[in-house]
Amino acid sequence: MRTVTVGTRGSTLALSQTRWAVERLKEQWPETDFRIQTIVTGGDKNRASLQSMAKAGDKGFWIKEIQEALLSKSIDIAVHSLRDLPTEQTEGLEIGAIPKRVDARDVLVGAEGFKALADLPEGARIGTSSVRRRAFLKAFRRDLQIIPVRGNIETRMGAVATDDYDAVILAGAGLIRTDQRHRADEFVSSDILLPAPGQGALALEVRADDDLISEVVYAINDAVTDDRVTAEREFLAGLGAGCLAPVGAFATVKGELLTLEGWVGAVDGSKVIKATTTGERGECADLGAELAEDMLAQGARALIELVREE
Repeated sequence: MRTVTVGTRGSTLALSQTRWAVERLKEQWPETDFRIQTIVTGGDKNRASLQSMAKAGDKGFWIKEIQEALLSKSIDIAVHSLRDLPTEQTEGLEIGAIPKRVDARDVLVGAEGFKALADLPEGARIGTSSVRRRAFLKAFRRDLQIIPVRGNIETRMGAVATDDYDAVILAGAGLIRTDQRHRADEFVSSDILLPAPGQGALALEVRADDDLISEVVYAINDAVTDDRVTAEREFLAGLGAGCLAPVGAFATVKGELLTLEGWVGAVDGSKVIKATTTGERGECADLGAELAEDMLAQGARALIELVREE
């Protein structure tokens, strides 16, 4: 087979997870030559403007340039963190595979003496720029001070060495995929911080008309992960919410049954709406959509709109 070019962002995390995906592809297609190509995205160029870009409706700041390269045939496969992909599929492209998910929970990295949420004193300062984490942390403990922190994994973890933060919260998947799981002081229970929809999963995106490449990537698709994140993303889509919304969703599978839990919170922690549904795995998309309808009936729209108005 011809050389297959795999596109990704150039961050440490993006390259680590792309190399992992390429290794899995090589196991299935040992005669194929896979080449990684890094691409600079709008989010990489304008980190300071990410929030304003999202509020303006630009949902593709981490992926747009990679998708353009895929459509122009400069690359054959794009590897994304699934939660970076908008729920609306770009015309001409499709998700060809979702490999097995890693731990979806958020982790706490603390300053000296602070190794768990329970260790944090009253008024502790936690670094995160995620409105989901802010909403759910404030709902858990109203005394916590949530302070924005941006940058790559190393920058955010390094913040705890300053006097400005007692701890930072980030996705555990990033540490796992960069071989830094040992740096997590606590994997925070999903009873406190429900993960973002699709957190911990990767998406291999391909051109919809490229049957050969679709076959190549589908070899590493994990059916259980696929069903789980489909339910989570349909829930997010049904809410009409995006990356700025304080929305959590997490699906589990036992046998042929899928259970989906969804949360929508007020950004100040004053209210969190929670709901759960269970049904057949094969109905995963419908389960997500139905749970979204349930949450909207409970007033979730107002909480989502509050964030957009800030």
